[in-house]
Amino acid sequence: MENSAILTDMAVEFYKHSHSSDDGLIKFYEVQVDAGMARKLGKPVGRYSTLETPAVLGGDTDSFDAVSERLCECLLGYCGKAGCTLVAGLGNPDLTADALGSRVFKRLNVNRHLRKDRCLCALTPNVLGMTGIESFDIIYAVTKRIKPDIVIAVDALTAAASSRIASAFQVTDSGITPGSGVMNHRMRLDMNSLGVPVVSVGVPLVVYASTIAGECLVGHDMVVTPKDIDILVEDCARIIANAINAMIEI
Repeated sequence: MENSAILTDMAVEFYKHSHSSDDGLIKFYEVQVDAGMARKLGKPVGRYSTLETPAVLGGDTDSFDAVSERLCECLLGYCGKAGCTLVAGLGNPDLTADALGSRVFKRLNVNRHLRKDRCLCALTPNVLGMTGIESFDIIYAVTKRIKPDIVIAVDALTAAASSRIASAFQVTDSGITPGSGVMNHRMRLDMNSLGVPVVSVGVPLVVYASTIAGECLVGHDMVVTPKDIDILVEDCARIIANAINAMIEI
């Protein structure tokens, strides 16, 4: 039975997947969490898709385009061909392990100022401690103003298994709670709160030390990240941004 107490954002770790495939480069898992299981697990209702690949950790840059292509196909399955897509790059750009959202933001080919159909716009709200404004409030205000057809939220995630760091790309239509992976819950971004569909894309970049050790640590729990995290974040951001850019052009 799945353990709802596991400190993870990854659906493949808190619920047995219902579908999987493996083409040698990418392992694909899909999970559907219904209302009953959501209450039992304490996780949001929704569909979760995960693409696992050794490409980033292995430095296999020649495979990045193939991973982006598969991720693009996955995103299209969630987003369809929306008229206007707003991407919100979440997290703290000054904290490398939490900078995935801002790194993706910098690589996006925004074009809403040039066209209205199949257009892309983006923002990176930073964090409350830097701006004095909740990221939700910024995203909510922009959403109400520009009225996108869909919001894609990009954020770093937490995994239970260290082997999934920078190796698993998760897409879900359940929305996202910024900071939930490190027990710093903020206002949730989803259809109910924003009034438009929210698809979140993330990669686990930290894991709890107590999960690795298999025991609780005394005092505040710690999160652990690889020493080469800067390179890993940049490579993951490149793959995600290329997938989103390609999705808009299809």
